[in-house]
Amino acid sequence: MRDEPLDDADYAALTDLRYALRQFQAFSDAAARAHGLTPQQHQALLALRAVPPDQASIGYVARQLLLQPHSASGLIDRLEKQALVTRHIGGGDRRRALLRLTPRAMSLLVQLSHTHRDEIRRLRPMLNELLARFS
Repeated sequence: MRDEPLDDADYAALTDLRYALRQFQAFSDAAARAHGLTPQQHQALLALRAVPPDQASIGYVARQLLLQPHSASGLIDRLEKQALVTRHIGGGDRRRALLRLTPRAMSLLVQLSHTHRDEIRRLRPMLNELLARFS
């Protein structure tokens, strides 16, 4: 596959896909800001909502957001100050804090996730068409 030559249609498909992804990212960023969150805070809350509670650690957030652990820790500190996340000492390892979303965070996530799901459903036909160009 790597030796297969690229033609103008391949470059156009790559450009169009990257443009669609940037458009969705801009939509997502604006939606987060409209709810008083930075895009990174929204992503952290979403990651914490998606993971089993016994895995909801700063390390997990760092991996999901491609951050260094100290940067993820600062992000969690800011979320704590906004009363969106709480830290709890892990069961077996007292050095490891597990993170929990507060009811306020859950409410924000419900609103944002409905909005995002609706937008993805709206974009799905166009995204399917774009992805089919890579067959």
